[in-house]
Amino acid sequence: MNFAVDTVTAADEAHRSYDPACFDSLAAIEERHFWFKARSRVISTLARQMTADLAPGYRVLEVGCGTGYVLGGLEKACPRGCVIGMDVHTEGFRHARRRSSCSLLQADVRTAPFTSAFDMIGVFDVLEHLPDDLTVLHQLHALLKPGGKLLVTVPAHPSMWSYFDEYSHHCRRYTLTDLKDKFRAVGYRTEYITEYMAAIFGLVFMGRKVARLSTSDKTSVQKLAAYDLKIVPVINDLLAWALSHEARWVARRRQIPFGASLVVIAAK
Repeated sequence: MNFAVDTVTAADEAHRSYDPACFDSLAAIEERHFWFKARSRVISTLARQMTADLAPGYRVLEVGCGTGYVLGGLEKACPRGCVIGMDVHTEGFRHARRRSSCSLLQADVRTAPFTSAFDMIGVFDVLEHLPDDLTVLHQLHALLKPGGKLLVTVPAHPSMWSYFDEYSHHCRRYTLTDLKDKFRAVGYRTEYITEYMAAIFGLVFMGRKVARLSTSDKTSVQKLAAYDLKIVPVINDLLAWALSHEARWVARRRQIPFGASLVVIAAK
């Protein structure tokens, strides 16, 4: 879920921005964990809408496809299109091959070897890992067809910065206004933007703030982050149920007034 260029320095930076050793542990929980299930449902719902009127053979790219969990959902949501997964790290590809029949490409978005542009590009919880997100947004703009659309998810609210952001090697969390301004600066037209993950907003905000008080070293950060990714019976099911309704609101392009994440549709 990251990018690198052809220099040793940038490659090292990519590994600092995301640890590919995490792919196996993520693959073991994504299909059951409430957060991943809710995000995938929202992404698939919007992708299906965004491609519904396109002629067969349209092209879809997921940048930072990782273990392929979302990629498999995109393939089902875009059955008449050609869906491609791209990541700078190959460690997740063996999981992605199991989860979809999409073509997989190891490449950097800044040197991606595509000769044809895309109708839709998905970038899901990737931008926050990158020191220069504006540069990447420019490169994605160049990969889109005129009128092509970008579908993006990112973590919301800088005030919610916590041990989990540090563990995940995030560079930032976003406000709705800041994200809209960045898309506008690059030349996108924002069609839809909303916060989501509203059902867990208070739980995440308070839980991480309280946990932060007891986090004093790297080991504590790792333990707390690992617990966030743990499947807790009953609680996980309750949170999955609470979040399951948000895809319907997003499908109607309704504004959700608060949430732990942001989702954006932007057109070239």
